[in-house]
Amino acid sequence: MLQIVEQIQPSRYPAMVKLASQFLRIFLFLLFGSLCFTTNAFALAPTEVMVIANVRASNSLALARYYMKKRDIPQANLIRISATWEEHCSRQEFTQSILKPVHEALARRDPQHRIRCLVSMYGVPLAIKPQLPPYNAPKAKHPKKMDSRASVDSELALVLTQKYPLDGWLPNPYFLGFQQQKTLLKRDEVLIVSRLDGPDPRIVRRIIDDAIATEKKGLKGKAYFDARWPLPQEKKLEGYALYDASIHEAAKKISASGRMTVTLDQKPELFQPGNCPKAALYCGWYSLSHYIDAFTWVRGAIGYHIASGECATLKREGSQVWCKRMLERGITATIGPVYEPYVQAFPLPELFFSKLAEGYLSLGETYLITLPFLSWQMVLIGDPLYQPFQPLNPL
Repeated sequence: MLQIVEQIQPSRYPAMVKLASQFLRIFLFLLFGSLCFTTNAFALAPTEVMVIANVRASNSLALARYYMKKRDIPQANLIRISATWEEHCSRQEFTQSILKPVHEALARRDPQHRIRCLVSMYGVPLAIKPQLPPYNAPKAKHPKKMDSRASVDSELALVLTQKYPLDGWLPNPYFLGFQQQKTLLKRDEVLIVSRLDGPDPRIVRRIIDDAIATEKKGLKGKAYFDARWPLPQEKKLEGYALYDASIHEAAKKISASGRMTVTLDQKPELFQPGNCPKAALYCGWYSLSHYIDAFTWVRGAIGYHIASGECATLKREGSQVWCKRMLERGITATIGPVYEPYVQAFPLPELFFSKLAEGYLSLGETYLITLPFLSWQMVLIGDPLYQPFQPLNPL
């Protein structure tokens, strides 16, 4: 279960929880006062994207080529790996069969042609299993059990980093809320990582096509934000309360942008079937691994549900996790965790949706600057080049 910061199993990660609490308490004060990025700071180009396909997984290579052709990504930017086709892999499998070939492919690149984004295709493993001690190791020598579980994509974001601890999360140096804080990672060692994946190849092709088609006219529809409580008056908020308030603020900012009609629900009950026609944007919580079919998604829709493990699988038959079901029902991009992330690991809705709606940044760039932690559980599913809105105030 997601917990308020002070209640997150403090015996397991006292330093991590304290760090997250300190950073997120000051987040709202730093949010718009410390934006060190100009609107042209990113401008992700197709030539800066490398695509990872698993040659052992059916349709992975074909889908990679399809995407690269549609987005004019050079064929030289294709990385072939040979890994398990299962969604979850061991740390050893990840290191040898995924991380190593990706690192080698990046090392062969001309330094003058910078790569800033990786795309994991359908067939690339989704999550890394926990690292366990050898079964025959003497009991007294067993290492302390670490939470080294992570999404494959979150670890791939650090493929240029020489060495870093695997126990828990690492603050993302690009995250706007951390701009006044020292972080272990350096920006030039962090890549954008997104995933073109889903329950079947047909859905992956649809995601690609929908993003490109939507860009031509812009994302149209309605925005739905599902808070649990009225907006509190307190300034120092944490955990659930912080994120619930951020959903309120996201609704306010999207409404103020004039992009679309906004519905904000602040009752404990979630949206119910039929409540959300023509949904283009969505954020809400908390229905654990149980998608509620309240939405009719327009082409190009973007949204995520704040709950644990909502991207634990994209393919398991019968699973009701939100990422899988939203993709099956027609959404174009979503975000979710492969394991328990704790609430502070999600992009704050206020920041993610407001930066996206400004229209200067692509989906991948928006995710990078609004994601608090790396080497952790989160996954972005969607075309990182997708830019659903044109700038409101072009330079």
